[in-house]
Amino acid sequence: MSSGNDYKPQTLTKPALREKEAMELVDRVFGLKVSWITPLPSYDDQNFHVRVSRNKGAAEGADEYVLKITNSEDSQEPDLIEVQTQAMMFLSTEGFPSATPYLTKDGNIMSLESGDTVPGNKKYLVRLLTYLPGVPVAKIATNAQILYEVGKLAASLDKALSEKFHHPLVKSLHRGQFIWNLANVPLLDQYIYALGQNKYRAVVEQVIEEFKGKVIPKLSSFQACINHGDLNDHNILVGSSSASLEDPQYRVSGILDFGDMSYGYYVFEVAIAIMYMMIESPDPLSIGGHVLAGFESVVPLTEEERGALFLLVSGRFAQSLVIAAHTSLLYPENKEYLMITAKTGWKHLMTMFEVGQEAVEKTWFEAADAYRNCTPA
Repeated sequence: MSSGNDYKPQTLTKPALREKEAMELVDRVFGLKVSWITPLPSYDDQNFHVRVSRNKGAAEGADEYVLKITNSEDSQEPDLIEVQTQAMMFLSTEGFPSATPYLTKDGNIMSLESGDTVPGNKKYLVRLLTYLPGVPVAKIATNAQILYEVGKLAASLDKALSEKFHHPLVKSLHRGQFIWNLANVPLLDQYIYALGQNKYRAVVEQVIEEFKGKVIPKLSSFQACINHGDLNDHNILVGSSSASLEDPQYRVSGILDFGDMSYGYYVFEVAIAIMYMMIESPDPLSIGGHVLAGFESVVPLTEEERGALFLLVSGRFAQSLVIAAHTSLLYPENKEYLMITAKTGWKHLMTMFEVGQEAVEKTWFEAADAYRNCTPA
């Protein structure tokens, strides 16, 4: 969901290759023949699901990949894309279901290519990543078990990156003005115009002001880490691990989109996970406790971090909703995808503020604390 270290609303940066051009790109850069291709929905990069045919003498059958063409803004930061890709490779070796790159004909993990179909002949970084099986969490009826697993995954992933991932370019993850970092909720001031004048705008303005006064001063006391930053319900894939239709059990089969990685805090990741797990839920306020319990089974939060959770979840709602409204003005043809969160997000954010912080926290914390003496459902 990112678009550069500093979000630049005036620049149209999304690639717009046609399928034929994408197929030629895979052949020219990676030396693979595409037998089947279809576009995948995306925020500001361009993605294709491709199946390639193996040459004689190579392994039989077809392999599936995601051709990822990074937007022209992020493509100007190859160090950042390099670190994100190396992190994916590292996580794969650590047992996380993360995609890994297919190397170019030159033996590199990515290639900078010209976009001849857009004005200005912009350049895009191109990668071919392994296609991960599974169904997005957004497409299933979540239960306590998978919500707990999502929380546990969020903490385990950040912990592995923060404690074990070492790379000479890792400092590029310090993205001071990156609009999707939760610390930067106050930057929404410059995009709030996209909401127009309505009842929602007042709530977002309240979130921003409370965030400035109650969260920003406490950041230095939070537990620091590297954040994935976008564990949303479309970026976590699951597969069924039981045959029961009445009580399905799920396992995480894929973690997608590392484009929002940055230095942040553990509490950011659990807040982001809670917010996105709420999106499709018929009982959104009950979600937080299960996700928090899974997260704290790996990384317990301090009382101060717990106290900031309500505003952090609200802040992520505000980020997603405001930036989606702004970006859909730039890319009206992609509005349906960009506004996915808005379908229920506004309602959930309004409900949180109507119910109030104290009552919402009580629901979350009582549910999370109940896990300490029992096995997750």
